[in-house]
Amino acid sequence: MTALLQLRDVHTHIGKYHILHGVDLEIEAGRIGVLLGRNGAGKSTTLRTIMGLWRAASGSVRFDGRELSRLATPQIARAGIGYVPEDMGIFAGLKVRENMLVAARSGPLDEARLEWILDLFPALRKFWDTPAGALSGGQKQMLAIARALAEPRRLLLIDEPTKGLAPAVIQHMIDAFLELKRNAITVLLVEQNFHFAKSLGDTVHILDDGKVVYRASMAELADDQQAQRRHLGLGLGEHQ
Repeated sequence: MTALLQLRDVHTHIGKYHILHGVDLEIEAGRIGVLLGRNGAGKSTTLRTIMGLWRAASGSVRFDGRELSRLATPQIARAGIGYVPEDMGIFAGLKVRENMLVAARSGPLDEARLEWILDLFPALRKFWDTPAGALSGGQKQMLAIARALAEPRRLLLIDEPTKGLAPAVIQHMIDAFLELKRNAITVLLVEQNFHFAKSLGDTVHILDDGKVVYRASMAELADDQQAQRRHLGLGLGEHQ
């Protein structure tokens, strides 16, 4: 199967620092890929480079066969890619409703699509007229993902969606992501919670010092304690 997203030998510099040292990865359409690695390995930089927030110094970033590495971030978004940063990027002073309206940049929110999103995240329906800053951490993360879905997306880039969330909220996130997968939305996510990653991931790439040092199916990594310890410093099964 042809990859929907393909990175080849991607290098990224931030100021004087060389962060990505030739990243290679592929994600097939309709699948969920997970980026793992220690802090500072380059995971967030990879997402930001795909999105054009930091420009690749060299290498290729291709989405559905189209080269993205020289496009501006708004052009990349219009190509059908949504991005949820680690800080979520919501507008705390705006109501949930207003956050969603602002996210629908190409026109009014499609009512059927909005109903589907609110079915994914029922808490947003409950707090529709509440300022986003008053939401809980889990509700803010739901809003951040909902904003990325306000317009049709073929690919979502999501940075640590379960960071700081309670187990019950994480389970709700798993259910929501499975629904995205049923709707053929491709996802590349950075994640540290292995239960979440294992429940959803089809493929996994582990980064170390700005390059991919391990790639496999998620099932293969889950069964390979030696690879977990070698590349991540511990057996992931120890903290599921």
